[in-house]
Amino acid sequence: MSLVAGSLLQFFKDGGFMMWPLLLTAITGIAFVIERWIALAKAKINTEEFLTNIRAALLKKKSVKEAIAVCEEYGGPIANILKAGLSRYGETEEEIERSMEIASTHELARLERGLAVLATVSNIAPLMGFLGTVTGMIASFKTLQQQGLSDPGAVAKGISEALITTASGLAIAVPTLVAYNWFTAKISRFVLEIETGSTILIETFTEMGKKR
Repeated sequence: MSLVAGSLLQFFKDGGFMMWPLLLTAITGIAFVIERWIALAKAKINTEEFLTNIRAALLKKKSVKEAIAVCEEYGGPIANILKAGLSRYGETEEEIERSMEIASTHELARLERGLAVLATVSNIAPLMGFLGTVTGMIASFKTLQQQGLSDPGAVAKGISEALITTASGLAIAVPTLVAYNWFTAKISRFVLEIETGSTILIETFTEMGKKR
């Protein structure tokens, strides 16, 4: 373990000063990936079961209060949005839809929070690595100009710095980009569920009106 830690520390030192901003970028990316993973995991519910319970509360028990209680029990974006629509029961369809649209805006903002940071990390990390590549090559050519080929190790040091920063930037960017795309796909599924749930609620209200 100590050997691995020593190797990583030496790898970090060999990368030069650009490894510090890369390290900060990596920590930021990891923190936001963990935070978004936890947030989206908590937001996920059994949508089919939830909608079935909502319809049962409205059509069988004819209780809007019980349907709101179901939303509070499940929680999550779709439940909060349908709760906003249920609270407007008795008003026009346009007012109900407007209420759910406003709630959707807030819920989607919460789901997408932090994604801009992950996108920035995935874009900026390779650029930082490239900057380290440039500075490393500059250092190598400067050493070569001053000492010629009398000290190949000094020249190789700059080249090593250039390659390490490039590799580090890519190592940070690739998994961060994968996480960003995965989160985006999950949020797209949330959007689909929200649209489906909103449509079902409006249809259920219509059925209730016909039965009355």
